[in-house]
Amino acid sequence: MARVTVEDCIDKVENRFELVLLASHRARLVSQGAAITIDRDNDKNPVVALREIAEETLSPDDLKEDLIHSLQKHVEVDEPEPDPASLAAAGAVASTESDADEDQPEAVTFDQMSEEELLAGIEGLVPPEKSDDY
Repeated sequence: MARVTVEDCIDKVENRFELVLLASHRARLVSQGAAITIDRDNDKNPVVALREIAEETLSPDDLKEDLIHSLQKHVEVDEPEPDPASLAAAGAVASTESDADEDQPEAVTFDQMSEEELLAGIEGLVPPEKSDDY
């Protein structure tokens, strides 16, 4: 790689390992068709990415966020928290409903099958045919 370009980037991204990660991510984006922000000058994608970082046409922080986002498999969505007044009102309604439910036990039902139905079902099963493969 161009040593001068790497030396120019160290001022912007102090950690060389992070610089490699960011530049390689940007080079992949360029190879996938992302628009470059500098003149190519017949340079390959990794050198273009390093020159973009060195000339500060791209923010290293933005590249870092983009890299992290591309590696995430599950993205959490920050949803606004409900205000305490609505929580208190909802809690009061839920407590009155739960008091009414505690008085009556829930009926649990299961599918029931008689012995004759079970035997008829078993007799209806066909055993697998024997073959030479076993």
